[in-house]
Amino acid sequence: MCPIRINRWGDIPRDMDSPGPSCYSESMTKLTPIESEFATTQEAEAYDAWFRAKVEASLADTTPPIPHDQVMAELRAIIETKTASQA
Repeated sequence: MCPIRINRWGDIPRDMDSPGPSCYSESMTKLTPIESEFATTQEAEAYDAWFRAKVEASLADTTPPIPHDQVMAELRAIIETKTASQA
């Protein structure tokens, strides 16, 4: 049985460029809940591709970061507005 290379906690192998074991190209190999949160290797591969694309997009993003304090102040204002409108 082939190991799963990624799970929902973002466990990624150090060599992200490697194609992985040949079992990942087999169609619809069933997995048990002990091995993976995914039912098949096809689902695991789809998640792996999605996750890697998200990481690559994030690393390539040149948008300046927003300071934590600014984000928290904006969220507190939203929460206060919602709380006041419900009272």
